[in-house]
Amino acid sequence: MIGHQVKRVAIAIVGGSGSGKSWLADRLQKLLGKSATRLSEDDFYLDRSHLAPARRAQLNFDHPRAIDWNAFEAALNNLLSGKTARVPCYDFSTHCRAGREKTLKSQPFILAEGLWLLRRPSVRRLFARTIFLDCPATTRLKRRLERDQQARGRTEASIRKQFRETVEPMHRLYVQPQDKRANLVLKPGWGELEIAAIAGDLLSASA
Repeated sequence: MIGHQVKRVAIAIVGGSGSGKSWLADRLQKLLGKSATRLSEDDFYLDRSHLAPARRAQLNFDHPRAIDWNAFEAALNNLLSGKTARVPCYDFSTHCRAGREKTLKSQPFILAEGLWLLRRPSVRRLFARTIFLDCPATTRLKRRLERDQQARGRTEASIRKQFRETVEPMHRLYVQPQDKRANLVLKPGWGELEIAAIAGDLLSASA
């Protein structure tokens, strides 16, 4: 911090569905305390309320075009500029926006998590640090089964079908290649030591 000017940095946490993005963001936010805020790519899925529920269920939500990238980029730019950001609330059980928004306050550290944050050059350039979570498909599927059955009311059969037909093929095409654009790739077995090192590096760089 120089005078009253606050240095703000955005950190991208990228990886496949079930790779541990939210868990890592949670841990980093606890270590960084009130100086960190969170931005999730998941909140920016396009609203599908104009489609019948049966049609929504047929859409490919594992392709990058499922996201409102203009709105995401605008929100991230606002946070980096010290402004508040209005973020939509998305309901995964209906594939629709919930009709309300939440307001995020800008902080020195902006932790952004998502599947495809490093694909678009205009978004990628906004991040000072980029982390990719390399996680095997078996682990990602297991975590997705637990999450989607408990939190999203999905059946095991539907989760496995989606994982096989769209999640994993789209992962290979659009998610995994981003590991080459990341500053740091966390391989299986990472844990508290790596998290503490990341947080310590961020705090040192901002001092």
